[in-house]
Amino acid sequence: MIPTGRFVLLLFVPLFLATITLVDRTMLVPMVAADLGLVAIAGIDALLALRPRVTVAREAADVFSIGRANPVNLRVRSTAGRRLDVALNDDLFPDAVAVGLPLEVTLPARGTATASYQIEPRRRGSYELGDHYVRYQSPLGLWRRQLRQSSKHKVRVYPDLQQIRTYELLARQDREYAFVRAMRLKGGESEFERLRDYTRDDEFRSIDWKSTARRDRLTAREYQLESNQNVMFALEAGRLMTAEVGGFSYFDHALNAMLMLGHVAARAGDRVGFLGFDDAVRRFVPPESGMSASAALIRSSYDMHPKLVEPDFDGAFEQVALRVRKRSLVILVTQIVDAAVAEVVVRRTRGLVRRHLPLIVVFRDTDVERLLESPGPRKEDVYVAGAAAELVRWRAGVVKELTRAGAHVLEVTPGNLTSAVINRYLEIKARHLL
Repeated sequence: MIPTGRFVLLLFVPLFLATITLVDRTMLVPMVAADLGLVAIAGIDALLALRPRVTVAREAADVFSIGRANPVNLRVRSTAGRRLDVALNDDLFPDAVAVGLPLEVTLPARGTATASYQIEPRRRGSYELGDHYVRYQSPLGLWRRQLRQSSKHKVRVYPDLQQIRTYELLARQDREYAFVRAMRLKGGESEFERLRDYTRDDEFRSIDWKSTARRDRLTAREYQLESNQNVMFALEAGRLMTAEVGGFSYFDHALNAMLMLGHVAARAGDRVGFLGFDDAVRRFVPPESGMSASAALIRSSYDMHPKLVEPDFDGAFEQVALRVRKRSLVILVTQIVDAAVAEVVVRRTRGLVRRHLPLIVVFRDTDVERLLESPGPRKEDVYVAGAAAELVRWRAGVVKELTRAGAHVLEVTPGNLTSAVINRYLEIKARHLL
C-alpha cells in the first residue's frame, strides 16, 4: 500500500490540533480523537483494498524482430463494483526498450479494457517477458494499491525480417528483383521461363516485340537461372565483427544480408546452408532446399553473437571441406585488418577453390577512408592520413591476393551489404560461374 496525496492532506488535521495543544491543553482530547479516527478510516480503507481487484493478461507474438516496434497488448479486467483508474507496467528483458510504458487505463465497474505498448529489442536471442505491475486507488482514495502479478512469456528475438516480407510482397507483383535493382541479371542467356511486363531495369534486348504488339503493352522475356545449386554462408563472429555501424554490429549486418540472400536463393530453387564460427565452429546447417531452408537459417543463427576472440579460420575452412562435398558458392563475410588473418584467409582460399567457388565479403572501413578525404589542420593529422593511406593500400593488396587465389571479392559498407551481395550472387548465376 502506498499513501495517496489525499491521505497526506488529512494528516495535517491531527498535526494542526497537536500544534494547538501546545498552548491549549483542552485540545488534547480532540487531537487524540482525530488521530484515532484517521487511523480507523485508513485501516478500513486498507482492508477494503486488500483483496486484488485487477487481473492482467498479455497478448504478444512469440517472435520479435530486432530494431522494430513489436506490439504487446495487455487485457485488463476489473472485479470491483466501481470505476478504477489503473496504472500498468511490465517487467522487460535486457536490451529491450519499451515505447508507451507505463500505461494508464480506466476500467468501468466489473469491466475490461485493452492497453497496448511496443517493445524495440536491441539484441537477438531468447528472452522472457516478466511480471505485470498494477496500481489503483482504494475505495476511499487514501491508499494506492500496488500488485505484482506473476506472468511469463517467452520470446525469441530474430534479425529484422522486414526485408524478407517486402521481397515477398514484390514477388507477388512480379517485381522481386526491383528490390535489389538487379532485374537485368535475372536469367542471363539460359532457358526461357515466361513472359512478363517490362520494367525499367530490364535490358532493351529482352523485349518480345510480338507479344508487345499482341498485348499492346511492353512485354519482356524472362529466362531461368540454373537451380538446385549450393550456397553456403560462412559468418565470422570474432572480435572485429563486434564493431558497430548505425547501431548494429558488423555481424548483425552480415546476418541480415545472409537471411535475405538465403531467402532469395531458396526461392530460386537453390540449396542454402550456414556455418557460424568464432574461435571454434559454433553452428552448422547443411545446405537445404525449399522455403524451410530460410527458416533453418533463422533458427540456427538468431541467438549467435560476436565475441572478443580471435576467429579460427582454419577450423572453419576445414569444416566446409569435410562436410560440404558438392561444389558450392561459399560466401565468407569477415573483416581483415592484420597480416596474420590475411595470410590464413588467402592460404585457405587457394585450397577451397579446388572444389568450391569462394566469395569473400569484407567491410570497408569508412572511418579510415574519411581520414584520407579530409585530414585535420594539425601537423599530426598528416601522419594519421599517411597511416590511413598505408592501411588502404595494404587492404587493396590483400584483395588482389584473394582474387589471384581464385576468389570473388566484394568490398562493401555495412549499409549496402544486402543489395551488393544479392547482386553479386545473381551475377555469378547469370554468368554460369557456379
